[in-house]
Amino acid sequence: MAVLYPQSEFRPPPGSTRLVLIRHGQSIPALADQPFDLHEGHGNPPLSDRGLMQAERVAARLASESLGAIYASSLVRTQQTAQPLARQLELEVVIEPELREVFLGIGEGGRFRIMAEENHPAVDAVRASREWGDLPGAETNLELTERVVGALEIIHDNHPDEAVAVFCHGGVIGAAVGHVMSVNPFRLSGARNGSITEVVRTPNDWILRSFNDAGHIGSLFTDHDPSVVG
Repeated sequence: MAVLYPQSEFRPPPGSTRLVLIRHGQSIPALADQPFDLHEGHGNPPLSDRGLMQAERVAARLASESLGAIYASSLVRTQQTAQPLARQLELEVVIEPELREVFLGIGEGGRFRIMAEENHPAVDAVRASREWGDLPGAETNLELTERVVGALEIIHDNHPDEAVAVFCHGGVIGAAVGHVMSVNPFRLSGARNGSITEVVRTPNDWILRSFNDAGHIGSLFTDHDPSVVG
């Protein structure tokens, strides 16, 4: 009788951590004459009604996952997005400040969205160079990547052989995936609101499993957000 060797499913090596990265839901619109409140220098808008709906859809998508922990950044929009899943799984949301969005310098408080919509020369320069640090006062690609990867490494150290939900931001996801793939993080910072990206931190390496999975959110054509971060 022939010996059968079926195609196997992916299994993370022992000691690995599945990092399920979720971009927060849509936040409220920016207004030219009413900047967002700041938290430690970062714009801190809450979710819009659409963003709250996206948070519920994320929870429905992930409710059956065996998650060992839920993390969120220090900004309110990630914490709001995490809450429906945390309630369902009866887990506390652990705040990790280093998961906050890229610091945008002169673009903070919602100004970057307005500048992007108006094709401001500073935003055009950043898009051309694919370097966040070319925006006056902003974090550089390297600074962003180092703090994001450092935060994910700590989560990995605390959760070997577990899956962990990490509610974060578009720029953070770009930095994480850019690190895994050795790609400029700016090229990967356009994940949709409520989308899911999965990377695996093994004891010796990083593996990308998925990027920008938003099938649970709905039609792409109902989204409108001129920025690539948030």
